[in-house]
Amino acid sequence: MNRPGTWLFAVLLVGSGAAAAGEAAAGPAPSWHDSFTTRLEALALLETLNADLLSHDSATKTLEHWCAAHHLASPATVVAERVAGAVKSLTPAERELLQLSPADAVRYRRVRLHCGALVLSQADNWYVPDRLTPDMNHELETTDRAFGKVIAALHFRRETLASVMLWRPLPEDWEIGARPPAYGDRLPFPQDVLQHRALLRTPDGKPLSLVVETYTSQNFAFPEPATGR
Repeated sequence: MNRPGTWLFAVLLVGSGAAAAGEAAAGPAPSWHDSFTTRLEALALLETLNADLLSHDSATKTLEHWCAAHHLASPATVVAERVAGAVKSLTPAERELLQLSPADAVRYRRVRLHCGALVLSQADNWYVPDRLTPDMNHELETTDRAFGKVIAALHFRRETLASVMLWRPLPEDWEIGARPPAYGDRLPFPQDVLQHRALLRTPDGKPLSLVVETYTSQNFAFPEPATGR
């Protein structure tokens, strides 16, 4: 969806990702040979993951399906790990996005989503407790359960504000002759590869939560496709 301010959100998104990049993710990094073919396959898979996330309201369920389809863990269950003591304030523009009055309370939750030993994403989540049920608020405050699973009964929908590719395995315009990178022995996957910023809304449009999700290269911690070997 193209809307005013999307470009600005994208710029802010990259900045917030850089701040979070120091948090090392658990689990093994992908180990693929470095070649034009493997980079092309990595780009295709990254764009597939991005499209899957953009076309579903629940990032948790999408990652669970991805984990199962690529045999990243057994069972392929995505669980949330809350980051204790994390604090991050909203900007005035973000409070406006959530349609908050000066008297409205907002809570912050930072989680890592795991599938087995892999950290597939890290998420900053600001939510409005008065728009959730008491049981939902209690669960969010006392458990590590993923936000999307906790509020599923509200039948929320997701409005993407920005989607940013943090890594491009091939340079832009590679298909029309842009100079390829210098290939090494192993494809150098960075820690973070993709970032989304989104609002979760009730079916009637009331904002429930603002999320910034950073997806890691551990989504690709499976053997490289056979064609890349």
